[in-house]
This record gives sequence, C-alpha cells and structure tokens, in this order.
Amino acid sequence: MMRVAFLAHMPTMQWHIFKAIPPTRPASPNGLFVPSLQVEHRMEAPVYIYYQLDNYYQNHRRYMKSRNDKQLWSKAEEGETLNCYPEDMTKEKQPIVPCGLIAWSIFNDTYKFVSKNKNLTVNREDIAWGSDRRFRFGSDVYPKNFQRRDLIGGGHLNESLPLRQQEDLIVWMRTAALPTFRKLYGKIEVDLEAKDEIEIVIENNYNTYMFGGTKKLVLSTTTLMGGRNPFVGTAYLFIGSLSLFFTIAFILLYVIKPRPLGDPSYLSWNKNPGGMIK
Repeated sequence: MMRVAFLAHMPTMQWHIFKAIPPTRPASPNGLFVPSLQVEHRMEAPVYIYYQLDNYYQNHRRYMKSRNDKQLWSKAEEGETLNCYPEDMTKEKQPIVPCGLIAWSIFNDTYKFVSKNKNLTVNREDIAWGSDRRFRFGSDVYPKNFQRRDLIGGGHLNESLPLRQQEDLIVWMRTAALPTFRKLYGKIEVDLEAKDEIEIVIENNYNTYMFGGTKKLVLSTTTLMGGRNPFVGTAYLFIGSLSLFFTIAFILLYVIKPRPLGDPSYLSWNKNPGGMIK
C-alpha cells in the first residue's frame, strides 16, 4: 500500500511547524532547522523523497523559453545563448553554461534524515528521466560561469561533473505544467517502520516567501500502479459521470418524446419507381 507523509517548511511558518512537530534541536540563524517526524505506517523501500512547491509558475511562457537545448547537448555550442537573457553572459561577456532562468533558479534546499541515531542514506542517482539524460544533456558539457553574476538565483553546480550526471538539474529543468508541483529529490532505500522517529535536518536555502510560495517535503512509496496521482482518478470519475448523465438523458428523451420516423414514400426512388429522377 502506498504511504505519503507531508512536512511543510518555510521561514515565515517556522514557529507553527515547531508547535505541530516539536524540534529535537532549535533552529539556527542560517536557516538550518531540525523537525522530527513519526512514521504512522510502515513504508517499504524505496521511499521516495519529493519537494513540493506551491504558487510557482514554471509554465510561464518566458520562463519556459529561457534555456538553450543546443548548449545543453554539445560542448561545441556552449557559446549559444539564444533565449537565455538575462542569464546569458557574465559581465566579461563570457557565456554562462547552463544559461537561462530555469537553470539559474534551481532548487537548493537540502535534506538529511536520521533515525535511531543513524544517518539514512539518500540515493540521488537515477532520479531523472533516462530519456532526458541520454538525449538532452551532453556528457561533454560542464558548468561554466554559473551563478557568478551579482544576483544568485538558486543552487550551484559541480563544475567537475558533466551536466548529464547532475540529475538534480535535469529534474528541475523538466518544467511543471501547474503552479503546484513535486519533483523527486532522492530515495531512501531501507524500510521505515511504524512509530519510527525520523529527525530531518533541513537546510532552508530556497527563497519562496518573496512570491508568496510555500514548500513541502513529501515522503512517499509507490504501488504497482505507480505513485499517488489523484488528478487522473478525479478526471476519470468526472468524465465517466458526465457520460452516464448524458446517456440517461438521451434515453429518457427517446422514451418520453421519441423521434418520429420519416415517411419512406418521400424517398426519390419511391417517388419514381422506374428509377429515373426528373
């Protein structure tokens, strides 16, 4: 059975969080705080870790276009920064790799999990779509001049790793269609037992309060049918109910007020038994 656990976190709600979930350690001034979470039901591995953002419009047209796929794929095209303004060049007119607002605003909160005084290993490999890794991000393209302008957007990238291996970036750059979305952060590959106390060390870096957004941390498991997706079930129920309504309405309309059959004598071949139309 699929299990889901939520934990909201943002600086402006910190006090309310700590009243609801008592922290094992006090919050530090640099945005590091440590709430605890009790597992209500057994969660079998792998336990997927998602971050959820609300009121964040990744589907804005100008934001979605602010990237250059040629640059992401080939080292020979690293100077290609079309559509990336204002995150296209440094002050010295050197190209930024990867360029554009999507990469510039990459999510950079970090999470660590402790249970029974042991760190839970978070596997951050194989979290991106395989097709994205193989066909959209080059193995010879490395970050260059990234986050070196005056205004820092989100996280930094490891300049010693090619973009194909930086899966947090790949996940982030698959833009969401709705203003509330989740993205995969990693996987815990051990079972979490009921009543286990998990201490979550959250480094709260990503700024959401400037645009009235919120952040949530989601722990979830999956079933053979996949992860939780209430939209699909709701859509099926709505369309099915609508189809049933119109079916019953047309049946009642036919029973109460049936459509009269046409008079076949008005057909052209019945008007002219010889088959000639005048």
